[in-house]
Amino acid sequence: MEKELKELYNTIKILRAPNGCSWDNKQTSNSLIPYLLEEVYEIIEAIENKNENEIKEELGDLLLHLIFQAQIYEEKNIFGFTEVIEQINAKLKNRHPELFGIKSNNIGLTWEEKKQIEKKREKYLDGVPISLPALTRASRIQEKASQVGFDWKEINPVWDKVNEEINELKLAIEQKNEKNISEEFGDVLFSFVNLARFLNIQPEASLKGTINKFENRFHIIETELAKRNIKLSDASLEEMDEIWDKSKKK
Repeated sequence: MEKELKELYNTIKILRAPNGCSWDNKQTSNSLIPYLLEEVYEIIEAIENKNENEIKEELGDLLLHLIFQAQIYEEKNIFGFTEVIEQINAKLKNRHPELFGIKSNNIGLTWEEKKQIEKKREKYLDGVPISLPALTRASRIQEKASQVGFDWKEINPVWDKVNEEINELKLAIEQKNEKNISEEFGDVLFSFVNLARFLNIQPEASLKGTINKFENRFHIIETELAKRNIKLSDASLEEMDEIWDKSKKK
């Protein structure tokens, strides 16, 4: 594996050289962010689709970006890829001192508590990226709070909270208070994320599945209406509902 990793590293180095690839050698750490983000989402999609060939390919693409970023900083004499590897290896060992025979005051602490001390964070819930999709971030925040005991032990109180938040949203709508409606709607979503966590469901993946299902069923409506020589914009809701219901039965 070491040989293959070195070869990949050298390949990227050649591409980055002044006489290498014109696109690669003009990239900066910032300019690569959109592509890095795209690769992360592509590997998530491959994992969710359980496509092993795509997973292998996307892991390679992501590794390319990690080495690419490291090389950019090495060219500036800030740090290199070897230091990146050494640092993460040391971090893993320090987070699990009991497994590697390391004397530490952190033995017995949770992963999050160790991170809190290591990164000198003032707030326990710090460290969950603000740029994460909201459903994923909500789930991670709840998970972190749960690890220190701020959580219900069973699902019934979670259901009670969901129903409580829905009733508060209904009241805000009745009162026509736009600010409260937005806030209470967020509370409803947050409570459903908590329910998803208790059911061991990834809310982001679950919602993506529903979106895909909606798209597929709506395409069936579109296709069926085309067969009837009816434009989407000219179809009645009753016509679309009829096709929708048939697609659900199928």
